[in-house]
Amino acid sequence: MGNELTLSQKKGKQISNTVKIAVAEGDGIGPEIMKATLKVLRAAGANIETEPMAIGEQVYLAGNSSGIENSAWDLISKNKVILKAPITTPQGKGYKSLNVTLRKSLGLFANIRPVTALHPYVKTNFPKMDVVIIRENEEDLYAGIEHQQTEDVVQCLKLITRPGSEKIVRYAFEYAKAYGRKKVTCMVKDNIMKLTDGLFHSVFKEIALEYPEIESESQIIDIGSAKLANGPENYDVIVTSNLYGDIISDIAAEIGGSVGMAGSANIGANVAMFEAIHGSAPDISGQKIANPSGILNAAVMMLAHIGQAKVADKVKNAWLSTLEDGYHTADIYQKEISVKKVTTDEFANEIIARLGKTPKNLAESEISKGSGTIHIPEYKRKVSKKELVGVDVFVDWQGSDPEIIGNELSKINALGLKLKMITNRGVKVFPNGLKETYCTDHWRCRFVALDAKIKTDAPIYKAIEFEHVVALLSKLHQKGFDVIKTENLYEFDGKRGFSLGQGE
Repeated sequence: MGNELTLSQKKGKQISNTVKIAVAEGDGIGPEIMKATLKVLRAAGANIETEPMAIGEQVYLAGNSSGIENSAWDLISKNKVILKAPITTPQGKGYKSLNVTLRKSLGLFANIRPVTALHPYVKTNFPKMDVVIIRENEEDLYAGIEHQQTEDVVQCLKLITRPGSEKIVRYAFEYAKAYGRKKVTCMVKDNIMKLTDGLFHSVFKEIALEYPEIESESQIIDIGSAKLANGPENYDVIVTSNLYGDIISDIAAEIGGSVGMAGSANIGANVAMFEAIHGSAPDISGQKIANPSGILNAAVMMLAHIGQAKVADKVKNAWLSTLEDGYHTADIYQKEISVKKVTTDEFANEIIARLGKTPKNLAESEISKGSGTIHIPEYKRKVSKKELVGVDVFVDWQGSDPEIIGNELSKINALGLKLKMITNRGVKVFPNGLKETYCTDHWRCRFVALDAKIKTDAPIYKAIEFEHVVALLSKLHQKGFDVIKTENLYEFDGKRGFSLGQGE
């Protein structure tokens, strides 16, 4: 990959050339908050030229199932930077999420969501909260690879890759280094998903060694989420995979005060997209009460990314000053603190009136003082010895007694491949399963070659040829078994590349 992604120029050096931005007004409240945001950016002196692109609900309803037309792809390819308001995906038509499509198609591997408490101007129980969630953006369960395999069972494939893990983990440490952050926390669930989350966690530990000046720690995602909700001030930068990051970034935004206030960046090697994290809120569309803070904060991150960090600070500090002075939209209005409940446009005007000012109580924005560059080195694939040692055959069988299917499969011998065990929903049910275990119609049947020369009670895997698998599948078909899927079992440099059955 060999990427160096510039988030802000060193010591706030300003880029003088005009930067063209692809702008999507979005749906629902999108056009209102985008208009207000661009008004503020222009007043602040942002050196940008906006070019509109149509994506979202109207494109879907016009018959384009992707929600984006070729002209928009061309504009993105030309400009490389997107500022996007929330969009609506029509319900009940099977449309794919355009957000996911954009992130994956454009290689936007890093999602960055900062959440800082704005106490007392925005209600929160955690006035010292200042955390950045860095979420892997391209893989995990969001690969969206799903199948119905039997009448009872559907599956979703969780894909974690080494290059994907290396990119996002290194990004987290580089981000911490560039912006003076002190700690990076990794959240995983590798006590259960030992291969997928285990890979993410091992990559984190490897890369952490390269940044001894930054504290690193790991937490299991469930207790980590609970601790984040109860004590967010104990976190600095959190890095995690796609689904976990999606969940905890909303948790962080909500306990920070409001999901409607947070913006996010989606960073790739060649393209970057900046957006609010909230939805299109069609229920308040056209009422002129929407809070533009989410997309405004996304725009601040965009300005830093394109080398206009001083303007980013100017906008952010004016926004903070407006909040301090009590000019609040309806969603954050508090009688005891707010001076005036303002409309979307009025809020933008109040921010513009304070350009050049800095907040008195809230922490001043100092993006331009960051070191600036984030470097992601080219991925180098390790060469390992890969050996096929067995196969998991998934069978659709309508019976409920594991002994019946187990005994039938045990009779099959195809070029030395023998049944080792059967699991149902991951739990071993044959041999020696428990009668209390509930079984569906989805049976994972593990066939391996056992080395009879080694005298031990534990089975020893040995290499087989693919022809063994083909012969086994042929015999299973002849015996009338409904094979719905196979997964080859591999060892890499002698290390098992597959999970054991629960109870194996």
